[in-house]
Amino acid sequence: MKNISDFQKSFNYMFNVFILAALTVSTVVFTATSATSAASPEKPEFMFVQIAEGVKVDPATSTFRLVKVNQQTVYFSDRPERIAGHINLAKYLEEWTEQAGKDSFKADPPNAVLSVYEPGKSDNTLAVVKITDPVVDGADLIYSYKFIEGKLPAAGGATSLFIDWIGVGGGVGVGFHGVGVGFRGPGWR
Repeated sequence: MKNISDFQKSFNYMFNVFILAALTVSTVVFTATSATSAASPEKPEFMFVQIAEGVKVDPATSTFRLVKVNQQTVYFSDRPERIAGHINLAKYLEEWTEQAGKDSFKADPPNAVLSVYEPGKSDNTLAVVKITDPVVDGADLIYSYKFIEGKLPAAGGATSLFIDWIGVGGGVGVGFHGVGVGFRGPGWR
């Protein structure tokens, strides 16, 4: 019974960290883009969250591996649209191709916050990185990264990757699954 209790505590802690990080990212993005949003409210900006069972960092190659990454990537926008949903990993990876256009992750790689649970530590380890070149390897997803700030652990348990926004023109802009085109589509809030 002790293992279930420890698991529940870890799960509750990770859930609270996820919510806090999502709110923080939303607040920062809203503050930084409030003038843009007011001028063009029809252009939603989407942020993404990927969750994995663990992470392995290789500083020698400047890559990190999201171990057993969830096959669904969560996306959400801030006001005024308040759009949220999820897309499968294959669809998310299309945003990293030349065909995705001038506002794609390929054209303008995003910054991201890597939040890693390390057993025995009271707080998650956080690192801000610029991510590029995602590659699927079995059940894992590998990113190249440029370290910005924080601390990158060599490895860790439950991991969340909070990815900065992408605007209209990319594959998850207006019209994606009917979202943001003037009617309610899947994921509309």
